[in-house]
Amino acid sequence: MSQDTLMLYKLMVLYMLNKVDFPLTNSQISEFILDKGYTNYFTLQQALHDLSDTELIRTEHIHNNSYYSMNQSGEETLEFFGYKIPAEIKTEIDQFFNEHKYHLRSENEVTADYYEDKKDCYIVRCEIHDKKELLVGITLNVTDEDQATAICDNWRNRHGDVYDYLIHTLMIRH
Repeated sequence: MSQDTLMLYKLMVLYMLNKVDFPLTNSQISEFILDKGYTNYFTLQQALHDLSDTELIRTEHIHNNSYYSMNQSGEETLEFFGYKIPAEIKTEIDQFFNEHKYHLRSENEVTADYYEDKKDCYIVRCEIHDKKELLVGITLNVTDEDQATAICDNWRNRHGDVYDYLIHTLMIRH
């Protein structure tokens, strides 16, 4: 693979991150690039790794997910070299975000992660965001990693129920 080809994939990632005001996950970026057949998984991971290493993007790891966002250096690089992305590819990326932006954003507004605080004590942090605004955050102590993992996994599917329950319960006047 030529350096020009790898550079194109990096520019495509920068272009994608520039189209949104929220971080994209590894799987969200992969969904577009791999489904369109631009490259394979390993080359895409190399491009993401290079972008992160050169600090053109920020990477955050939460509960087995990598979240990528643009930083100033990435924006400047895209401004200088964005013309190297063919117009057809830009159009496909724009169309992808026009069709999926709401779904992509909603996937990233619900987060859950945990860490081991001390032996037999795990701290689980579950959050719901609206853009960059925190709507609700819950921190729980549990006694084993299986419980922590289960809470994180279930939070994505049940967060709406929990949020509704909290609002309803806390707004009742006695």
